[in-house]
Amino acid sequence: MTTPRTGRRRAFVLVATAVLATLGVPSASATGPDRLTISTASNHQARFVSGGDVLVRVTGGDGVRVTRNGRDVTASFARQPDRALVGLVAGLRDGTNTLVARDRGRRADVRITNHDDDGPVFSGRQQRPFYCETTAFGLAPAQQPLCEAPAVVRYQYRTTAGTFAPLADPSARPADLATATVAGRAVPYVVRVETGVIDRSVYELAALDDGTGPSPTKPEAGWNDRLVYTFGGGCNGGYHQGATTGGVLSDLFLSRGYAVASSSLNVLDNNCSAIISAEAAMMVKEHFAETYGPIRHTIGWGGSGGAIQQYDIADAYPGIVDGIIPGVSFPDAITTMNPVTDCGLLNNFFAGTGAGTAFTPEQRRAVSGYVDYNTCVSWGLSFLNRSTPTGSCPPAIPVEARWHPVANPDGVKCSAAEQWVNQLGRDPRTGFVRSAADNTGVQYGLSALADGTITAEQFVALNESIGGYDAAGAPVPARTKADPKALAAAYEYDLLNSGALGLRTTPIIDQRTYLDRAGSFGDIHTAEMSFVMRQRLSEANGTAANQVIIESAPEQEAAAAVYQLDAMDRWLTAIAADGSPRDRAAKVVSNKPADLADGCYLPSGERIHERLSYPPAGRCGELYPIAANPRLVAGAQLSMRVLKCRLAPIDLRDYPARFTGEQQARLRATFPGGVCDHTRPGVGQQRPRGTWLTY
Repeated sequence: MTTPRTGRRRAFVLVATAVLATLGVPSASATGPDRLTISTASNHQARFVSGGDVLVRVTGGDGVRVTRNGRDVTASFARQPDRALVGLVAGLRDGTNTLVARDRGRRADVRITNHDDDGPVFSGRQQRPFYCETTAFGLAPAQQPLCEAPAVVRYQYRTTAGTFAPLADPSARPADLATATVAGRAVPYVVRVETGVIDRSVYELAALDDGTGPSPTKPEAGWNDRLVYTFGGGCNGGYHQGATTGGVLSDLFLSRGYAVASSSLNVLDNNCSAIISAEAAMMVKEHFAETYGPIRHTIGWGGSGGAIQQYDIADAYPGIVDGIIPGVSFPDAITTMNPVTDCGLLNNFFAGTGAGTAFTPEQRRAVSGYVDYNTCVSWGLSFLNRSTPTGSCPPAIPVEARWHPVANPDGVKCSAAEQWVNQLGRDPRTGFVRSAADNTGVQYGLSALADGTITAEQFVALNESIGGYDAAGAPVPARTKADPKALAAAYEYDLLNSGALGLRTTPIIDQRTYLDRAGSFGDIHTAEMSFVMRQRLSEANGTAANQVIIESAPEQEAAAAVYQLDAMDRWLTAIAADGSPRDRAAKVVSNKPADLADGCYLPSGERIHERLSYPPAGRCGELYPIAANPRLVAGAQLSMRVLKCRLAPIDLRDYPARFTGEQQARLRATFPGGVCDHTRPGVGQQRPRGTWLTY
């Protein structure tokens, strides 16, 4: 079934006053419980409504009339069980529109500005070229750069064997059709899946279908009024649409009545920009609400790069997701690139023909900080190419279109940093995005020297040989130096996640599936990163009480997910029901379910409560030992908020080892400007500008 998108323009909505517009507060004609109000229900950030149509909620009147630019649209509204009016107002013209609600001499209004549904809304200049991949989703072929294709609706059903299968006729009831239970009622497990294009990304919506069809004013019986928004992993450059989303056919969610949404630009391996991802998620979520009705709350879900997006979107664009369940998390992409590039340098040093070959396996592990050095090997094999211009180009980008320093200097660069160009800018000298990467003054292996695992000679040899990278990501003898403009921008625009903005009031269940086992293939999803984020929350807000970390083994992941989804739903429901005058941050902490706390799963499957800490302690610490990474071994603070450290002169009294005169000279030659002083803020470090920034 093909369903063309209505309204080829997107909408900005501005409430009458600037403060109201920023907060998404409804415009009202009076105070009190019976005041007349009008507000957007499909996007609570009023100035960023998109789609050429908008779901609107009106409260406080029995004889309300609603007009759009003077034209009566009251017929679009339907009375809800709570007495509010909800209606989908279509036909928004380009530019300014005004919606007015009137009732017995009272008036409330919302001003709306129409915006193109191809974007951008706030993410800034879009990439060109942009290669389309609509056919990977069964959509019609599309043309650059907008990659538009008509939306398509298909149906799936859950079989009694526990799989999803296509269903040509949604009214059919196959013999092996399973049932789902929603609000205590059994319903046929038939799923409506809608696929289309919004903001140049391919989106997917999935929800149980009761046969009546979705309606924004009369929600289907199979939907529990809640949305799970999924985010996919990785981290790579863009210039293409992507052939996957975060996934929407999930029995965990659908069987409980949740709807699920995602898009191809919400997969970080298609687009390593949380800002572009936030824009796509906002627009897709709005379209969902305009199709299915108002959403009670939205839960973010996804691991690795999917966790990065949840943390970053919740901080910089709060309200797109109301609560987050990041799995095997990292704080942000820029922080994560430090161990990636550090491991690349360490791998080269240990694999070379020099002093690195004499390091024992235990010494290599100690320098890396990980439970197993194979984690560094894996970083080098799987992600180091993301810092090069063409090493990670996906098949969707033709070889002849890719950058080459001589043959095609204006070609497509696939490095992850390309996704941050609207924030960091481009260096006119090199043509590459300005870089915040830096290892000047970093003393690799410092903790390993302190505990005697490596010798003074090994420490000196490591640091004088480690080198850095040039603008194209190639290893060079000199240390890497960050661009000052990139440093300032990374902090100002919250690319290095501060935890100080929207995360302060976001419920967080950090889903730490433990993958740090020694002797493994070297998984990159190491557990210290959950505590890096916790430390940032504590330093920024004075508390991290809104973050719960739950550790589990891979075989317990499914049971942990069931519990965490239920706990987050109960947490958000309790916050919404809290009518006290306390601020949002206080409500988040005080309404955390009593059974929800830090802890871990034992091998028996029992979940225990235990405050988790770094370094680890207690029963959970014994079961799930947490190590470090190269920057932490080099002396960085746990928060890892410093991108470029300030330097201090070498003071030999700071070292537990004794250096010979010759070693002292080599050490000073290696660090002519001094070594990192981790007691001081980083170069360019500053508080972020704020939330809901536009570029």
